[in-house]
This record gives sequence, C-alpha cells and structure tokens, in this order.
Amino acid sequence: MNRVDPDLRLILAPNPGPMTGAGTNSYLLGQGEVVLIDPGPNDPAHHAALLAALEPGERLAAILITHSHLDHTALAPAIAATTKTPVWGAGPAGSGRSALMAAWADRGLVGGGEGFDQTYAPDRVLRDGETVQIAGLAIEVLATPGHTGCHLSFACGGRLFSGDTVMGWSTSLVSPPDGDMSAYMASLTALAARNWQVMHPGHGPAVTAPASRLAELIAHRKTREAAILAALSDHFPATAQTLASLIYVTTPPGLLPAATRNVLAHLIDLTDRGLVCHLTDAARDWVFGPRPDAATDR
Repeated sequence: MNRVDPDLRLILAPNPGPMTGAGTNSYLLGQGEVVLIDPGPNDPAHHAALLAALEPGERLAAILITHSHLDHTALAPAIAATTKTPVWGAGPAGSGRSALMAAWADRGLVGGGEGFDQTYAPDRVLRDGETVQIAGLAIEVLATPGHTGCHLSFACGGRLFSGDTVMGWSTSLVSPPDGDMSAYMASLTALAARNWQVMHPGHGPAVTAPASRLAELIAHRKTREAAILAALSDHFPATAQTLASLIYVTTPPGLLPAATRNVLAHLIDLTDRGLVCHLTDAARDWVFGPRPDAATDR
C-alpha cells in the first residue's frame, strides 16, 4: 500500500503484464468513510490487501468503476459482498458504443479479446456531468469514451482518476467496436481544456504534468494517423494487420495484435472522415485504400 496523499491510498494489484504494466491501480479515496476506485482483478491476495489498507473503524461507502474490463472490475462482487458496499460507475460491457461503432458491429466487426467483464452489473450507472456527494467528497463524473464506450473518469478537486484514458507509462489501446478513436480524441481534447493538478491512472505512476501528457498523447495519435495514411498510399489495398507490420517495426511480435487494433481504430475514424475508403463488403475483412485528394485536417 502506498499513501499518495493524506486522503489517498494506492494498492497495486499483482497482475503485471504487457497491457497492464506493473499491475492495476486500486485507489482508496477519503478518510474514515472512503470510496474504492477500480477494485481490480479477482485475486485473493489483492482482496486481502485492499481490506488491510483500511484503517481500524473505516468503512467503504461506494465502489467506483472506470470501465468494465476484468482487470478493473472482477474483484468488485467479492469486495461488495464482504463490505456490504454498492458498486457504482461505468455501464456494463458493450454499453456506450457510438452510432458509428454500432454500425460497424452490425457489419460483422468484433472485438479483439480485450477482456470485458460480461457479468459486471453496477448497482448504479453514473452519468456524465453528475457530481456524487459521498464520504465527505464531491466527485465529478466525466465520460471519457475511447478506450471503451462506457469509460468514465472521476474528478476530485484538481485530481483526476483517469482509468485507462490517460496513462504516463503507455498509450491506450483503442480496439473497435468498443474502442473508438473519434471518441478517444474527443476525450483527450476535452480533458486538455481543464486545468488538472495530477492524474491517477489505472496503470502506472501518477501523471504529474497532465497538460504536457495530454498534448503528447494527442500529438502521438496525429503522428500515427499520418503514418497510416502514408503507408496506405504506398501499399494499397491493405489490411490493418499489413499496415501495423509496416508501421510498428520495433514492436515486439506479441504486441502486434494490439497494434493492429489501434490501426483499425484509426482506419475506421479516417473512413468516417472521408479520408480512407473501406473496400470490402464485410468489416471483418478490414481492407482499406486511400481516398485521393482528401484533406487531413481534423
């Protein structure tokens, strides 16, 4: 357990990996009466660590969920049962898809096995813009879709609990149809319009220069978009997998499937913006070509 602030404790789940970094960050926010943000994977040792991090006499007032991936939600039922605490937060798996992503799903596009918790069912679904008064805290709910359609971030003063939308150690996976590059870019832009002191992500260390990190993430995605357009102009028609192999030349082979999903998210966004053509009848074929003389400004 790491006491980050007098009213904030970080408990790191023992689930390190290429997609989770050192593990999932679970947070206890408040004193006396506290909220738990992202209980993490269903691991008995992590369950015990979360309970041990509570001070004598403290109790949980709510369990908040940023998004419905198993590494964030799977322990929620056990913690809720042990502590008699309601689960609030993001909608269930598959919720929050944009009309664009719903249309692609109808055409046959399926996810890449990102580990959605299909049993997750919150007691209360929180909505964008509402402020929850709980445990002596005012917690603002911000919809930050992109990594998933139903992703939420939680603001408390100048602190933002950003889930998997903003991390310092890595960029976010955006895998359609639940991941949405258009929504992700909009979320980054909206967060950049606010003055944050610090961001506490779902994985990795705190982001202590949020404005710089947001600008870096936006620039990274624009650079990746330009690289995709350039590769597509030289190698078309092409699949997302082909383009990923051309662009992510230093990426370990084990991470190329995730890179391919990110490329696909860009291609769908570019298609929607009229910069790329989808050349096959079924979305599962993922064959694209450039649209001549298309402007690239967002």
